[in-house]
Amino acid sequence: MCGIAGYADIARRSAPDPRILTKMAATMTHRGPDSSGRFVAEHVGMAVRRLSIVDPRSGDQPIENEDGTVVVCCNGEIFNHRELREKLTAAGHTFRSSCDVEVLVHLYEDLGASLVHHLNGQFSFALYDSRRRSLLLARDPVGITPLHYTVAKGNLIFGSEVKALLAHPDVSREVDLTGLDQILVLPGLVSPRTMFAGISSLPPGHMLTLQDGDVRIEQYWDLDYPLEASLPRDADLMWQDHAARLEQALRRSVELRMRADVPRAYYLSGGLDSSLVAALAAALAPADRVATFSVTFPDDRISEVRFQRLMANALASTHTEVPLTPDDLLDGLHQAIWHSECPIKESYNVASLALSRAVRDSGAKVVLTGEGADELFAGYAGYKYDRMRTERARRQNQPPARDEITAWPWANPLLIYGREAPWLERTRRALYSPALVDRLESFSCLAQPLVDVRKLAGRHIMHQRSYLDFKLRLADHLLGDHGDRMALANSVEARYPFLDTDVIECARTLPPDLALHDFEEKYLLKRVAESYLPAEIVAREKFAFQANASPDLIRLGSTWADSYLSPRRIRNEGYFDPDVVKELQDRYSDDEYSLNLIVQDDLLMTVITHGIFLETFGLPYLS
Repeated sequence: MCGIAGYADIARRSAPDPRILTKMAATMTHRGPDSSGRFVAEHVGMAVRRLSIVDPRSGDQPIENEDGTVVVCCNGEIFNHRELREKLTAAGHTFRSSCDVEVLVHLYEDLGASLVHHLNGQFSFALYDSRRRSLLLARDPVGITPLHYTVAKGNLIFGSEVKALLAHPDVSREVDLTGLDQILVLPGLVSPRTMFAGISSLPPGHMLTLQDGDVRIEQYWDLDYPLEASLPRDADLMWQDHAARLEQALRRSVELRMRADVPRAYYLSGGLDSSLVAALAAALAPADRVATFSVTFPDDRISEVRFQRLMANALASTHTEVPLTPDDLLDGLHQAIWHSECPIKESYNVASLALSRAVRDSGAKVVLTGEGADELFAGYAGYKYDRMRTERARRQNQPPARDEITAWPWANPLLIYGREAPWLERTRRALYSPALVDRLESFSCLAQPLVDVRKLAGRHIMHQRSYLDFKLRLADHLLGDHGDRMALANSVEARYPFLDTDVIECARTLPPDLALHDFEEKYLLKRVAESYLPAEIVAREKFAFQANASPDLIRLGSTWADSYLSPRRIRNEGYFDPDVVKELQDRYSDDEYSLNLIVQDDLLMTVITHGIFLETFGLPYLS
């Protein structure tokens, strides 16, 4: 991984200032502490901070083609670069390094922008073609790597993180209220929205091109499940074939993501997904001793240490436990918000920070993890509830009314995604300040399209939820503020084998009954895992990762936490109602009160971290 930044004069009037490019890139030194580079030509400038993973000695960026007419800066990894290199070399291209990024310039020479269809990786890149005088920005299909952009005073300005854009003198700072509403209503932000007004996130699977003064954005990939009417009906007879295909895809995915010229590590949460990734790695390289890392909590309600140790012992791994107390979580919130660039709804980001710090301190630069399996293989409880409602409605022959269940405009009446409409409406109107309530309709995230509803029409209800989880939970939250940002904060690259394109294709074409079979979640994945994991790990019920919620932090008696919740501060900021915040604080302070984060939102965590967010990025108050 790396950090890229740059800007281009849309009208081609002047060349970028190298000093501004250097300043933009310097805000992301944590993403790339190993080297820096810069490119300026005509009206386009790019800068990069490199975290050297593949070919550390010769792979510094920017990277050019043979005659210097195509130049690229890339944040990420092209996992199938060896296979692409062989084909490109056979076609007559000359390589100057063994770095994975170099395949981009040569692939572009042959294929143009359609090169993205041939990449297996996690990436966002900026590529300038001096012959066509065109700039191409692209983000990987799933959205593992971030890329942000804005247009200000005639310049297209872009960067891996928002803080790089804020370093440009033409970019102003203001809170995006729809972004705030997304965080309150959804699991987190959803591209193209950010928490900064006027600054957008290039959505996953999209490209942006600048040519002849025209800025154009187009989608090149989306998760597309088959129509329900076309699904096979003999799933029980085919499960062994599907299991073999899935196992082959997972083994290949892990193998590709083990490619690195630096030490690797593996996260162990204690659950099925991360355990299977680490076990596959151990099977693929039996001579290597796997290095595993887990976070532990003193609270037995959220600790998974027994299962983590069970799996570490089964792997005979070099295992590191990272203990975290509520005091540690409170102390780490500022750093988490600086790197997340948004308020957060739970403190687990701090746990992710501590994990990546431990990986970095061990000498590893790459960590493999298990995100993505729940969204693709029906791992959340919601998939079971959908099945229950569907079967009940089939027996009664009468589905429930949509407006009695949910406010989501795209939802199948049998699919309840997110909080129920009455609760949602009451909460927003109570928590927001009166001034924001008066304007709610103008910035409500529910009044604007969030997903392509055409990808839901005619699909099985399990595939509908999977698509929504993929778009609303995974890309910008679990892979964004929770994943990429927390890993790269400590100069560690996180890799996600379940999000390989071939693994996604297995999930996309899997009969739904093999994902959720007789109400057993991730059924086929468990059948694959039985050959690699202890039975206790395979049979374990889904346990959502979580850290201490705001009631635990408030009850520490910290004046620091109280300062972000003080009625005077809340009133001055102007975003929330100080009386409601005080009522919540009193309730959360009660030793007998506890939040069930599976079914409840931690509203005060959003309020606290929003105050930190305003302070950290110097954003204006509303009042």
